[in-house]
Amino acid sequence: GVIHRSQPISKVIANPDIDPKLKHSLTKVVQLREFASRELKLPDNLSYTSYADLERPFVVWNVFAAPELSVKLKEWCFVQVGCVNYRGFFSQESAERYAEELRKEGYDVHVGGIRAYSTLGWFSDPVLNTFIGYSEMDLARLIFHELAHQVMYVSGDTVFNESFATAVEHEGVKRWFERSGTATEQIALAARQERETIFTGLVLKHRKRLQELFQSNLSDTEKRARKAHIFDELRAEFLHLKAGQNDLSSYDRWFSQSLNNALLATVSIYTQLLPAFQGILKQHDQDMERFFDTVTKLSKLPKHERNLILQKAAEGSQSWKTAEQ
Repeated sequence: GVIHRSQPISKVIANPDIDPKLKHSLTKVVQLREFASRELKLPDNLSYTSYADLERPFVVWNVFAAPELSVKLKEWCFVQVGCVNYRGFFSQESAERYAEELRKEGYDVHVGGIRAYSTLGWFSDPVLNTFIGYSEMDLARLIFHELAHQVMYVSGDTVFNESFATAVEHEGVKRWFERSGTATEQIALAARQERETIFTGLVLKHRKRLQELFQSNLSDTEKRARKAHIFDELRAEFLHLKAGQNDLSSYDRWFSQSLNNALLATVSIYTQLLPAFQGILKQHDQDMERFFDTVTKLSKLPKHERNLILQKAAEGSQSWKTAEQ
């Protein structure tokens, strides 16, 4: 298991035989971990204070599935976490085998390797070999994102949880590089966030087109034909944008996969409610404690009420604040 393989980071760093690159990364993690609690008011616990080498490239492989003519992801329900929009496997082989079964049932399926996951504070999540080779920017994002899941987790609402954690991650990375980054790093961060905004905007736009198509009264045959056409247009528009000013080549690998409803959902899960959470954070003058407070209150409301308030926050309207009281 992960836990008994881990040892305190301080011990690893003190080891004279340690690989200098690993030492450098772990030293960075110590600083990020401290920053997360102090500046971002994220839980101050033993998570990310130990290190474990799992001797494999990913922690888990997640299977995502959506019906052929729906953008709604299939849900799996578990005792501990409620219902989630993916099913995790500790071996790639098992994940692929399961994915194949779902394909035979007619689902659109995507299998993705995951380099980190949060036990939601049940255990002290260690730093893993699966992500320690990341750039400073990616290490920061990952640690802030995973710790955010410990602040608040709504059983049965993957999009709410992931979009919230993504909002915390964005704010955290921005602050980290404002404090300790060079001008070059800040420019790189801004450029990357710009690229991400373009990419997610593109994916969400075509996902919305698919949703409208699937909800229409057309025959299934017609829907299938138009679905294929929308995916062709998504790819074409990506190539068009890439040919423009934006260096979007980091998304080539994403587009080299077979495009389907499940793959699109892996983007929307993390970003669909992002503008809403960013709106709430802004209304609280980027004060993390007040932001966490409001979001925790929100998380206790029924899903439809919650989504209504989030929708208003995303539109930047003042009226969500009255709903909050």
